[in-house]
Order: sequence, then structure tokens, then C-alpha cells
Amino acid sequence: MRLIKMQQLPKEHAILRIMARPSDVNAQGDIFGGWLMSQVDIAGSIVATRHIKARVVTVAANNFYFIRPVFVSDVVSIYGQIQKVGTSSIAIDIAVYIERKVEDDIVVEKVAEAEFVYVKIDELGQAKPI
Repeated sequence: MRLIKMQQLPKEHAILRIMARPSDVNAQGDIFGGWLMSQVDIAGSIVATRHIKARVVTVAANNFYFIRPVFVSDVVSIYGQIQKVGTSSIAIDIAVYIERKVEDDIVVEKVAEAEFVYVKIDELGQAKPI
């Protein structure tokens, strides 16, 4: 089996890696975009929480681009890095790649990208300075 790299996986470790399953498809048989957005939100919150070391909530999903469809059994790898840290918010740039078996080869493709913004909150759900 050969690894065909149409694109390279980022050198960093993936924040989240998960296989797309049949239960995650839309009416057309592709993976539902809402499922992918949910996985991206989880991954972004991991980056934000690790940096802030506190509870965060999602306040924005900006510029979410679905570049290519995701299929059942694709291995989805989500990468994120801090774009900006504000007074109480943190913006995370996210990139989503898949590894797909095609005949005897593995194809790597970037399938989505987005910016997610999180806000640090206290136990009452109020924004707190970072």
C-alpha cells in the first residue's frame, strides 16, 4: 500500500483523530457537515482549554470552509493553532485533513478549515479575563 500525498499532513500532532462512520452521513451519503463542525469545535476547545487552563465556551465559528467531502471510513485529523489571545477570548485556526484508502493507496486531502473563538468563563458562565 502506497501513501499518496496530494497534500501533506501537518508536522504537528493532531488534536483529534476520528474515523467517519455510517451513522454520520447526510441524505446524499456523505458525512454530514454538522458532524464535522462538531468535531472541529471539540478540537478547538481542547487547544483553548490547554492554553487558558480554564473553562471555555464557543462564541463564534468564523469562515468555516468545506473544501472537499468526507466519506465513510475516512480518518479525519484535526489540527489547530492559536491565532490570537484577547482579553477574555482566544481564536483558534483549525485545519481538517482526511486519509482515505483508494484501491491500494492512501490519499491525504485537506477537507475543511475554520476559525473558532472561545471565551474564558467562570462557574456562573460569565466571561473572565485570561
